Amino acid sequence: MSITLHGLGIGGGIAIGHAHLISQADIEIVHYQLPPEAIAGEVLRFEDAIRNTRKELEMLWGSIPENAPTELGAFLSLHIMLLNDHTLSKDPIHLIQTQHCNAEWALQQQLDVLLAQFDEIEEEYLRERRTDVIQVTERIFKTLAGHEPIFHAPHCGGDDCILVAHDLSPTDMVLFKDSNYRAFITDVGGVTSHTAILARSLDLPSVLALRHAREMIREQELIIVDGINGVVIIDPDELILAEYRLRQNDWLLKQNALQDIRTSQAITRDGTPVELYANIELPEDCELALENNAFGIGLFRSEFLFLKEDDLPSEEEQFIAYKAVAESMQGKPVIIRTVDLGKDKIPSWQSESEAPNPALGLTGIRLCMAEPQMFRTQLRALLRASAFGKVKLLLPMLSTINEVKQTRGHLDEVKADLRRHQILFDEGIELGGMIEVPAAAMAVATFLNHLDFVSIGTNDLIQYSLAVDRNDDAVSHLYDPLNPGVLQLLYHVISTANRLGKPVSMCGEMAGDPSLSRLLLGLGLRRFSMLPIQLLKVKQLILSAEMAFITPIVAQMLAAEDSDRLRELLQELNK
Repeated sequence: MSITLHGLGIGGGIAIGHAHLISQADIEIVHYQLPPEAIAGEVLRFEDAIRNTRKELEMLWGSIPENAPTELGAFLSLHIMLLNDHTLSKDPIHLIQTQHCNAEWALQQQLDVLLAQFDEIEEEYLRERRTDVIQVTERIFKTLAGHEPIFHAPHCGGDDCILVAHDLSPTDMVLFKDSNYRAFITDVGGVTSHTAILARSLDLPSVLALRHAREMIREQELIIVDGINGVVIIDPDELILAEYRLRQNDWLLKQNALQDIRTSQAITRDGTPVELYANIELPEDCELALENNAFGIGLFRSEFLFLKEDDLPSEEEQFIAYKAVAESMQGKPVIIRTVDLGKDKIPSWQSESEAPNPALGLTGIRLCMAEPQMFRTQLRALLRASAFGKVKLLLPMLSTINEVKQTRGHLDEVKADLRRHQILFDEGIELGGMIEVPAAAMAVATFLNHLDFVSIGTNDLIQYSLAVDRNDDAVSHLYDPLNPGVLQLLYHVISTANRLGKPVSMCGEMAGDPSLSRLLLGLGLRRFSMLPIQLLKVKQLILSAEMAFITPIVAQMLAAEDSDRLRELLQELNK
C-alpha cells in the first residue's frame, strides 16, 4: 500500500529509486562529579577532543573536489570556525574547572545556552545556523566517546539509491561526493538550512522536514521523491509510477530549455529589457552568479564578516572580501550592503540587546550611526575595494533622511583621508538605500533626492507593513505579499523612482518568485535581484511575457480590494 509524505520541496526535479537509510544514533550524555585531582586531566581530554575534531574537519575540507559546489567548502569552513570559537572550545573548560563536571556534561551545558540564544533569532537563515552548532558539538561528543572518524561514504548498491536520513551535515555531503545517489530526503531542515542550500547547489531532487520518514521507510524500499511539490511516495503502485515517470520526463525537458536561455538577455516578447541580479552571502557565491549570467550582484550581505569573529573584523579583512567580489564580477555592478546587525543578528562581540522589541530598536543603519568607528572602518574598506570593480553602497533599514545625510558626512571624511594617503577609490561611487520601513516607502521621493538608487527589501517591508512576524506560527498565515496595501506600497515606490529617473530594484524573496515576476513587471519593476539558482526560472517567465497583456491585468490588481480577488487575477496573469 502506497504512503504519501509531505515536506519541504527543495527542487531538483523528480527521482525514482530505492531507499538507503543512514543511521545517526543520538549520543547519551551522562553527568558525573570529578575529584579535584582529576580536573586537569579532564581539561586535557576536552582539549584533545577539540584538536582531533578540528583535524578531522580540516582533512574533510581538504578532500573537497574542485567541481563541488562552493557552498560545500563555505559550510565546512563555518564548522571549523564554530569549533574555533571560544564558546565551544574554551567556555566548557571553565565549567569543568568550576563545577568539577565531566567534559561531556560541560559541553552539553554550553550547547543548551547557545541553542536558547538561537531560538531568540527571528531571521530564518541565521536561526537555521543552530543546526550547524549542533552538528559540530555532536562531532566533539563522538571524539570524546572514542569514535574513530569516518572518511568514506556508506556503500550504496545499485545506481538508483535515494539517501534517507534524519539530517545531513556538510561533512556528510563531502563523504557522499563520489556516491551515485539520485536524491535525498531528511526528517528535519528548513528552506534556509545548509541542507537546503547544498541541495539547490547540487540540483538533486530533495525533500526536507518530513518528520518521521527515517522511521517509516525500510531499506531498499522503492520510493518517489518529488522535489518540486515536496512529496515523497513510499511503495508506489504501477499507476503512480507511470504518472511520475511522465512528470520526470517533462521536468527534464523543461530543465534543458532553461539551459538554452542561460546566455540570453532578459527581454519580454514585446521588447522590454529587464536586469536580473544575484543576491550573495559569501564571495564564493560569485561563481554561481556568473554561471547563470547575472547582470551583476544586486545584494552582497556583509554580515558574515561581523558574525564569525569574537571581535570586529579589521579593515584589511573586509577589504580582501569586498575586493574579491568586485574582481570576480569582471566589471559588472556589485551592490554591497553595509552591515545589517541588531534585532535578530547579535554577534559575539556585541552585548545582547535588552530592548523589549529589538526589531524596532538599534538595528541596521541605526547601529552604524551609534558605532561610528565600526561604520567608518567598513566604509573605508568598501571605498578601497571600489578601485577594483563597479562597487555601489547600500544602506539598510533607512527610516529618516538624516541617516543618509550623516552617512554622506562619514563618506566625505573617509574619502578625504584616503586622498591624503593617496589610496585609490571610485570618486563617483553610488550610494543607495534599502526601502524596508513603511515610512521610507511613503517618503521615497525625499530619499531619492539624496540617494542614487533604492532597493526594496520585501521581506521586512511586508512584515512591518502588516505587523506580522512570519516566523510566528500564530500569525504567519497573515504574511501575504498579495495584500492590497502591500501592492499599493510597492507600486508607489516603483512608480515614484521611475518618474524621478532613479534606478529601483527589488532584492527580497518576491523578486525570486517566478509566480510574481509578471506582476512585478506590471508594477514597473525592471531590476530584480535573487538567489543565483532562481535567475533562469525568472528569466524564462520574462522571456514569455508581453507587457501589453500584463499591464491591464495588473491595473485591475491594484484596484482589487481583497487578496482572494488578487489571487484570481494572478492566475490569469500567469496563464
